[in-house]
Amino acid sequence: MARQARAEMTRSTIIKAAADLFDRYGYVATSLVDIIAHAGVTKGSLYFHFSSKEELAHAVVQEQHAIWTDHARSFIDDDPALEALIRMSFSLSIQLVEHPLVRGGIRLTLEQGTFQRPLPDPYLDWIMIVRSLLERATAERDVRTSVELDRLAKFIVSSFTGLQLVAQVLNERRNLPDRMVDLWQVVLPGLVLSKRLHYYLNYLVAVHKELSEG
Repeated sequence: MARQARAEMTRSTIIKAAADLFDRYGYVATSLVDIIAHAGVTKGSLYFHFSSKEELAHAVVQEQHAIWTDHARSFIDDDPALEALIRMSFSLSIQLVEHPLVRGGIRLTLEQGTFQRPLPDPYLDWIMIVRSLLERATAERDVRTSVELDRLAKFIVSSFTGLQLVAQVLNERRNLPDRMVDLWQVVLPGLVLSKRLHYYLNYLVAVHKELSEG
């Protein structure tokens, strides 16, 4: 194996091990010694790639954010846009249950106040993606034109963040997809044109069932 390929594999191994431990124990309680042991690498290998625990934590968040934004953008051009937004929210909630690197990155995002060097705001891209879908859903005449899309996009992202945080505390996010149903059942009546509400409430239930059984 070429040296560069080995180096990339080692870096990836370290990031995945760090994400797993950060998810389980948090940033403060996880040491570099713990990460070295969990990754099965040498101290020299870790310091070759990362100069500090905080730099490694930033790398975990960047990897998680790349996974999520790449995944979200796969829904951007789907029609109708409101269906795409609902499906995306469920898909991301399932990743939060099943994907260790995503879980670790999200926990670090919530703990970023403990870092000496603040992380770039990881929510701005999410707000922009959600707003883009809402804007198209308005043009498609599914969303009321009276809705303030900037405020709504921030509200949806904030609500998703709150839901997953509470679900993590209560049962390690196992019922997060169920809580997504609750969120949309509250949001949709004030968002969707009345003639389309029944369709989207049924669509919500169908997507939840499909992805939960998939």
